Amino acid sequence: MKLAMTILLLLLAAVSAYAEFPTGNWQQSSAKVEVIQPVVYGTGGGRELSLALFLPKNQEGPFPVVLFLHGGGWQGGSAIQFSRQAMIMAEAGYICACVEYRFSDEALFPAQIEDVKCAVRFLRAHAKQYNVDKGRIAVAGGSSGGHLALLAASSGGVDEFEGSGGWSDQSSDVQAAGGFNPVVQLIHKNKGGPLKLIGADYYAHPEAYRAAEAGTYLDPADPPVILLHGTADSKVAYGESVYYASKLRSLGITAELYTDFDVGHGWFNGAPYLERTTQALLRFLDVHMK
Repeated sequence: MKLAMTILLLLLAAVSAYAEFPTGNWQQSSAKVEVIQPVVYGTGGGRELSLALFLPKNQEGPFPVVLFLHGGGWQGGSAIQFSRQAMIMAEAGYICACVEYRFSDEALFPAQIEDVKCAVRFLRAHAKQYNVDKGRIAVAGGSSGGHLALLAASSGGVDEFEGSGGWSDQSSDVQAAGGFNPVVQLIHKNKGGPLKLIGADYYAHPEAYRAAEAGTYLDPADPPVILLHGTADSKVAYGESVYYASKLRSLGITAELYTDFDVGHGWFNGAPYLERTTQALLRFLDVHMK
């Protein structure tokens, strides 16, 4: 009940402006992968929400799934961010979805995690159409998107995060998660992206910040998690991933920490790290989900 009241306090009026789903510069379909975009997966705040699908060709399904969530401090960024990783993983036999979600200037938390869970439910609801294995769905993201990925993994069964975007007959549970320099801790971050996400001062409403943290909902039954981080990250400290990996392991949850030394925030977006980190995620999912 207390959590429900906290979430209700966060559901304040939002401005009507929002970012359009990107339609250009996507990876193109190839001999091995079919790219379909935009695909409407649900609704949020009275508008349609979309994703891009990357479907393996000439392989036998049903296929496991990875949903990618972009970064941008919950107030910017683009679903296109992980399109290159999605292409690589689709070639390896994973259906990938690059998902848009509402920004904090359109809707405060928990709108963002509601959208993510809606996208998961959409893929389960359309399992036959896209050849989805409903029992093997993972979510991965970078920075603020990493926060949402970890939250999706830890908050299975939290009804307050389900929203009303569609496909309510389907489960939003995921079987694995990956975070690229993910935001783990929101408490005490009383400025910038976290403040705009929550819409309330931390010192006045610390419970609202805790309600948005993945660690709040951890349970020994939670799925395996891989954390990828650079030691020179000045935006999200490497220590956040070290801390979270330790917390997961203390609860008996499978956790892997992939470390690149002397690299900063978002290092995984460029060569040679994009290929290396994608392969690390792929190996992890092959072991724990495929």
